[in-house]
Amino acid sequence: QVQLVESGGGLVQAGDSLSLSCAASGRTFTMAWFRQAPGKEREFVAAISWAAIGWPGDRYYTDSVKGRFTISGDNAKTTVYLQMNSLKPEDTARYYCAASKIRSVTETRREMYDYWGQGTQVTVSS
Repeated sequence: QVQLVESGGGLVQAGDSLSLSCAASGRTFTMAWFRQAPGKEREFVAAISWAAIGWPGDRYYTDSVKGRFTISGDNAKTTVYLQMNSLKPEDTARYYCAASKIRSVTETRREMYDYWGQGTQVTVSS
């Protein structure tokens, strides 16, 4: 069983930046960030493949955050970060860290992720 603990959420203004981190208690193949806004489904944000890290295609983003968000990881391959720049009010959501035993960085389906954190709230005011 892998435990995930997120940190770094908060309240910011539109255009500001915020960084999230997620520490895992063990290694997995893929780690990702999802988010869920009130009344909406939990949606994929970004993923990183530990197996492919450093190679082209080791990260994957949903279209709405491309160019604004960056996912990265530490050398131990147990902590993942999400740097969020140029935040918009529509980025407001609870952000969840997830980890999967599969080796697909383009996997966006929630059910394919085996472990989840408790989430951290990100609120962007206009």
